[in-house]
Amino acid sequence: MNAPRLGHYIGGARVAAHSQRTAPVFDPSTGTERAALSLADAVDTSAAITAASNAASAWGERSASDRAQVLFKFRELCLAHRDEVAALISAEHGKVLADARGELQRGLEVIEFACGIPHLMKGEFSDGVSRGIDMHSLRQPLGVVALITPFNFPAMVPMWMLGPALATGNTVILKPSERDPSCPLRLAELWTEAGGPPGTFNVLNGDKETVDRLLTDPAVQAVSFVGSTPVARYVNETAAKHGKRVQAMGGAKNHCVVLPDADLDQATDALMGAAYGSAGERCMAISVAVVVGDATADALVAKLATRVRALRIAAPGEADPDMGPVVTAAHRDRISGYIAEGAAAGATLVVDGRAHECTTRQGFFLGGTLFDRVTPAMSIYQEEIFGPVLCVVRVATAEDALALCDTHRYGNGVAIFTRNGGAARDFAHRVRCGMIGINVAIPVPLAFYSFGGWKESAFADHNQHGMDGVRFFTRVKTVTTRWPSGGDGASFTMPVLR
Repeated sequence: MNAPRLGHYIGGARVAAHSQRTAPVFDPSTGTERAALSLADAVDTSAAITAASNAASAWGERSASDRAQVLFKFRELCLAHRDEVAALISAEHGKVLADARGELQRGLEVIEFACGIPHLMKGEFSDGVSRGIDMHSLRQPLGVVALITPFNFPAMVPMWMLGPALATGNTVILKPSERDPSCPLRLAELWTEAGGPPGTFNVLNGDKETVDRLLTDPAVQAVSFVGSTPVARYVNETAAKHGKRVQAMGGAKNHCVVLPDADLDQATDALMGAAYGSAGERCMAISVAVVVGDATADALVAKLATRVRALRIAAPGEADPDMGPVVTAAHRDRISGYIAEGAAAGATLVVDGRAHECTTRQGFFLGGTLFDRVTPAMSIYQEEIFGPVLCVVRVATAEDALALCDTHRYGNGVAIFTRNGGAARDFAHRVRCGMIGINVAIPVPLAFYSFGGWKESAFADHNQHGMDGVRFFTRVKTVTTRWPSGGDGASFTMPVLR
């Protein structure tokens, strides 16, 4: 039986692709092909850009309150279909259903934030800046924007971009991951059902060929991207070279510092969820635990080892698993390769996920892995593994721990576990990182704050959602006004307002 073929969503409807190129979409729990995904060519890409361009003027001219009403309805429909959407996420990503529902909820928080766009787009006004002259500023949409999103959050990350982009009056072309396209396609259908005009939310499936066309086409005014650091750098440089505004979030190697006074039971619970939830396929996953003192490290590793061995790993539809498979066979093999490298480099392999009983199942399963006595020179410390692997690094002092966090090339998220308020405040103030958790292992900001990292975890000038999202998807105009009240005569010098 041939797998069904998935096309694009352009101009308010699903459309068959012009291109004959396809990529397989797998069910990670069984390893079987669910669908064949069409990869856009120049004709498909042009159709999406034309649809978005044709819709841009009318959508941008609608009042902010009017656009907000469509977002409210979209939110209601997403909630009404939450189980369906979560099932689509789990079927193609592999994350457990509870995690898929949580992802959808975190995405909808940004939609809710964007429903306040009439307030968020308010400009400034100054009365009487000079004799008879007033001045005000206003925000206006950019036009057509491209959103390029990763496989690990097929609902949440698109919504982080869609909310502010659509609310501020732009039309969007979403290029989701080839790994799990069904959820974004369904979201586009729900947007149309909510009253979103045709062409305002388009889904264009594709690969690098598609991305390159979006990065270079003059009709696309801005590009928002989340993915790996090499691709984020490429997107930033290429789009900027073609005169586009860019958001580009890259990779991560998030550290969790555990001080000797920390509540180790709390730290263990937090690390289990942060390192192994969603099989470690999160840009905010904790992949390094930096533990101060050998006694603290011994106790923490003992607690973690017991819990990692007991992880319940199964398909999302089975009875309440802790985590499911990873997204593809190639990714599973890549993670296994890192585990082999770490052991060969001399790290203590406390729990080997390659030996977990789940690996005998069909599908792309891998157990949780725990390393101890990892050093900064090892590849498992330096590189983003993006899988269920936690590395414990032992240091002598809190200053050593801070130095490790600061000198790593990534600076996405970091956490510290301690009972000492002064130590926590000093760490949060000094650490070179974009998002910090104090006794919170995954410090993803809520919708009304912005998400973004430092160093090689983020490129360009704007973060995701919050007011940074509103600023990114709008341009500011400043208007100086004087109404006729008698001539002052011609002036040939630079005007000075007094």
